[in-house]
Amino acid sequence: MNSTVTDPIVWHSLPVDITLERLGTKHAGLTEAEAARRQATYGPNELIPTQPVSPWTVLLDQFKNVLIIILLLATGLSAFLGHSVEALAITVIVLFAVVLGFVQEYRAERAIQALRKMAAPTATVLRDGQEREIAARELVPGDIVLLKAGSRIPADLRLVESINLQVEEAALTGESVPVNKQPAPLENPGLPLGDRRNMAYAGTAATYGRGRGLVVATAMETEFGKIAQLLQTVKTPKTPLQVNLDKVGSTLAKAALLVVGVIVGLGLLRGQPLIEMFIFGIALAVAVVPEALPAVVTISLAIGVQRLVRRNALIRHLPAVETLGSTSVICSDKTGTRTKDEMT
Repeated sequence: MNSTVTDPIVWHSLPVDITLERLGTKHAGLTEAEAARRQATYGPNELIPTQPVSPWTVLLDQFKNVLIIILLLATGLSAFLGHSVEALAITVIVLFAVVLGFVQEYRAERAIQALRKMAAPTATVLRDGQEREIAARELVPGDIVLLKAGSRIPADLRLVESINLQVEEAALTGESVPVNKQPAPLENPGLPLGDRRNMAYAGTAATYGRGRGLVVATAMETEFGKIAQLLQTVKTPKTPLQVNLDKVGSTLAKAALLVVGVIVGLGLLRGQPLIEMFIFGIALAVAVVPEALPAVVTISLAIGVQRLVRRNALIRHLPAVETLGSTSVICSDKTGTRTKDEMT
C-alpha cells in the first residue's frame, strides 16, 4: 500500500501553501475523521518487518552443514553395522552441536524482536486544531507534527515552521553535525538529501530549537523505508568458515568413498567375500569422519558470541563470529558517526 498522496513530488521545491494544498490539509492540521479515513487508505506508519524467523527454521538451519549430514550418515551406517556404542556417541555429538547452535541463534532472534517492541515512538500532532500525542504508527500524510529538541522525526516532513531548529541526520546521511533547518522552498529539485534544509526525514532527530512539519511520506515510502526495502532484497551469503567447513565435508566424503572403493577392490582381488569387504570398507569410511569437529566449532563460536554479548553486541548467526574475528582491516568513512553519532 502506497504511503504518498500522489506520484513522487519534489516537496522541498514547493512553497508551504502549495504543499498544504497538495496534501489537502491546513496549518491547524487534519480533523480526526479525515485522519481516520487516510489511516484506512495509507495504512500504519511503520516499516514492513521481515518475516519473523520461526524456531523450526532456526533448528533446520543447523542441519544445513555438510559435516552434520555426513555424521548423520555415519550414525546410520554405524547402527546398521551393529556398532551401537559408536552410533550413540556420534548422535550425542551431533545433537549437542545442533542444540547449542539453535539455542544461541534463537536467543539472539528473541532479543532482537524484544528490542524492536521496546521502540514504540510517539508524535505530537495537530488534530482539529488541538495538540495531541499519538503513536507514530497513526501518522498519515497531511498531519502537522510539532517538533522540539529531543524529538524523533516519525515520518518524512516538509517543514512549515522553524525556530532555530537543528536536526541530526547521521543515521541517514552520515553527517554527525546537526543541520540548521528553515521552511523556505529550495529552487534546485535535484538536491541530495543532506542539502534539503526544509525537510526532516524519518529516523533522524531534532537536537535544538523547535518547529512544525507536514507529513509528506510514511512507512515504506519514506527515505528510510526505501533503504529498508533494499536491505530486504539482500541475500545472506555463506561465511568463509561455512564455505571452508563445506569443503572439508566434501573432501571427507570423497575420501570415504575412495576408501570404500579401494578396500572392496583389494578384497575382491584377494578373493574375499564382497559383503564382508563392503562392510569393512564402510567401517573405515566412518572412522575417517571427525565426529567431534562440528561440536568443537560450535562451542568455539558460542564462546565468541558470549564475549560479544558482554560488550552489548548481538550476533544472529554463529558463523558470523568467525568472520568478524578474522577481519583485520576495515576501510570506512565516518566510523565515529556510525558508532557514536559523533566526530572522532
